Amino acid sequence: MPWTPKFRVWCSTVYRRFVFTIALLPATASCFAQFVGQKTYCNPVDIDYKYNFEQEARGISFRSGADPVIVNHKGEYFLFVTISGGWWHSKDLVNWRFIKPDVSPHQWPKEDMCAPAALSADGRLYLFQSTFERRPIWVSDSPETGRLEQFNPLLPQVPGAQGPWDPAIFKDEDTGRWFMYFGSSNLYPLYGIELDPTNKLTYMGNSAELFKLIPERHGWERFGPNHVSSTTPFMEGAWMSKHAGKYYLQYGAPGTEYNVYANGTYVGDGPLGPFAYAPNNPVSYKPGGFITGVGHGNTFQDNYGNYWNTGTPWLAVNFDFERRIAMVPAAFDADGLMFATTRFGDFPQYLPTKKWNRAEDLFTGWMLLSYRKPVTASSYRDVFTAANVTDENIRSFWLAGTNKPGEWLTVDLGQESEVRAVQVNFTDYKSGIYSNPPSVYTQFKLHASSDGTHWTTVADLTNERRDRPNAYTELREPTRARYIKYEHVYVAAPNLAISDIRIFGRRSGEVPATPAKLQVRRDGNDPRNAFISWDDVHGAVGYNILWGLRGDKLYQCYQVFADQRPQLELRALNIDQSYSFAIEAFNESGVAKPSAIVNIR
Repeated sequence: MPWTPKFRVWCSTVYRRFVFTIALLPATASCFAQFVGQKTYCNPVDIDYKYNFEQEARGISFRSGADPVIVNHKGEYFLFVTISGGWWHSKDLVNWRFIKPDVSPHQWPKEDMCAPAALSADGRLYLFQSTFERRPIWVSDSPETGRLEQFNPLLPQVPGAQGPWDPAIFKDEDTGRWFMYFGSSNLYPLYGIELDPTNKLTYMGNSAELFKLIPERHGWERFGPNHVSSTTPFMEGAWMSKHAGKYYLQYGAPGTEYNVYANGTYVGDGPLGPFAYAPNNPVSYKPGGFITGVGHGNTFQDNYGNYWNTGTPWLAVNFDFERRIAMVPAAFDADGLMFATTRFGDFPQYLPTKKWNRAEDLFTGWMLLSYRKPVTASSYRDVFTAANVTDENIRSFWLAGTNKPGEWLTVDLGQESEVRAVQVNFTDYKSGIYSNPPSVYTQFKLHASSDGTHWTTVADLTNERRDRPNAYTELREPTRARYIKYEHVYVAAPNLAISDIRIFGRRSGEVPATPAKLQVRRDGNDPRNAFISWDDVHGAVGYNILWGLRGDKLYQCYQVFADQRPQLELRALNIDQSYSFAIEAFNESGVAKPSAIVNIR
């Protein structure tokens, strides 16, 4: 079928048209490779993403990782993801255990849950699915056990609109009123409606139209890779946060299958508006780097009161809507602007142990040591060579000659460096897996060497029986090494394919110089665009272009690698809005001081 808006609507609604059977078993414990006391995490989130059945008829096998919602419930965390047959539970935001719902098979929706709404309120966790039909609201007092009961057996269809698709449930703790927000379309707006807490959260009145996308004014709302398509963009993924008396209604745009998928927000004085567009939109945006696209998620607070924003990075190797999950720090500034920090958003970050002052302080300073470094391999097939595992492209990959234990990859870092963490990102290449049997798990070893001859094992996952398609391993101790070797043990798929082995730490040496001659010119024909250039810096691995409303509000970041041209066309600006820009360079030794601020009107 040709790519049209109509086809995309079909892709969105196909979730509810396929039928599958899932064995609903009680939750069981998992073995975790992460050691007790691990202090860091790295996007994409390291969970056992579940294989998705919806494209089985077309012979497309892929893991689902879409539309995340993380809820803090009684001081513990619960992660809900589209079509996963359950949810994940964590006590620390790093070790996640999958939970299967403890309900009879005929009660769990046969089409599974797409873009679920979840909310912790009054000591209970509420759960509701995207639907165009009548579906129950579920509730649990102990979601860590998997036990659910139906709070409202059949919530009627929403009055005044189609849906609710991509719903979010919100309770205003200050007033005791409940609301639902929903919408997923390139034609219709986001909607809101009040719920009746005295009558099983049934609808009160009709749905209210809240706002639509305005891509002719908001550059980042334009469709396509780097916002270059004229296709009408999509808005979805509603989420409501209340902060300092203001209501922040968030949404994802312009399309989940592109690097520019982002979260924006409108702000109102009441839960149903009227709402005003936030001038610093998008609030969460990551178009460059290893993982790209952070739209359609939610915002939650951890146990220290810190805010986090989740989203759906773009993978699209086997299917346009093949995705993963990211989690980035978020905050509200003194002027009431909501923002998220994606600077080094796919490098290792510290897990907070207290309320942070600046979200940027969570960055470990562990730099990427592996970019474009030479790689040798035990074997490869076709054009899928070992060089692909250090190119920071999640859509290219190495394909081993066999899927037998003992296949290996060795990355030469060029000189001895301090290695702190390794992330191994697997690819599903013709896997033919459409369910999630117990045989789906990941095992490998990591070795380190200074001379390429004498090796020390620094991580051993051979006792692990959990699937880890994006396995992040923080080493127990810093390790001096020039070579890092991956030794294969087991994956369930018939092919061994790895997109990237990302090695983090520090190399001895000088940080790069600050880039000179930063120039920013706004497009005279289209003020949604800006043309950015700078002088290359010798020894730089990459650059972060930072921008925002003022020099003290550079909340946005676009990462560009140094082997690309030292220029960028940024197509994400809002018209009638002035901006400030700066740039910083980084290499394996650290990050340079940012340049002087450049302002444009």
